[in-house]
Amino acid sequence: MNTKRICLWSGPRNISTAVMYAFGQRSDTEIIDEPLYAHYLHVSGAMHPGRKAVMASLPIDGTEVIRDIILGPCSKPILFMKQMAHHLVGIDRSFMRKTVNIFLIRDPKEMLPSLTKVIGIPTLKDTGLKTQADLLTELQEIGQSPSILDARELLLAPKHVLSTLCDRLELPFEESMLSWEQGGHPSDGVWAPHWYHNVHLSNGFAPYTPKPEPFPQVLENVLSECLPYYEVLRAYAITSSS
Repeated sequence: MNTKRICLWSGPRNISTAVMYAFGQRSDTEIIDEPLYAHYLHVSGAMHPGRKAVMASLPIDGTEVIRDIILGPCSKPILFMKQMAHHLVGIDRSFMRKTVNIFLIRDPKEMLPSLTKVIGIPTLKDTGLKTQADLLTELQEIGQSPSILDARELLLAPKHVLSTLCDRLELPFEESMLSWEQGGHPSDGVWAPHWYHNVHLSNGFAPYTPKPEPFPQVLENVLSECLPYYEVLRAYAITSSS
């Protein structure tokens, strides 16, 4: 089977799990949750919640992950992989010539306060935004035109944005992508209890609502680092009205 392999390159706290669930509802799609996470923890030494369990659940060798999972066997026409851009540490990116690559971004004014609830004060590297911007340039240089989703735009008009994405991916849109059962998905990684609380309470894309809390002053420096990369990526994003 000539499987279409889609990698969603996201940052943390970007509603990426909801997008994975949407694709998991498709009749033609198999989903995989962050196959490079154990590799990232092993290589970077990052002390994330559930570190030992994550490293026990997946191969820690990125080359093995690419060969056996990302480019490995798939029983369905489409393989959708939720990936974190910052997991690409010490990875030969040439495999991306064989995958369809898309991006998911979120305004760092909303993403950063959410990220602090899981890992404390984040750095630019933790957000994946610079890696996403670098990846966009690399992929454009080899002739790819990756679609970009912005979390706010997706929540404002889920059907429109997902339909547009499906058109660009040359896939039929399925209404089933707009809803799922509460409580998680069998493909969730073992890290789900630490990261997926809100999406496990959902049964679809929640309406977008601005955050009422003031932006924490302690995050102002990292915000100033993030914004230029976010703006570069946002210029290519599918909008709720386009």
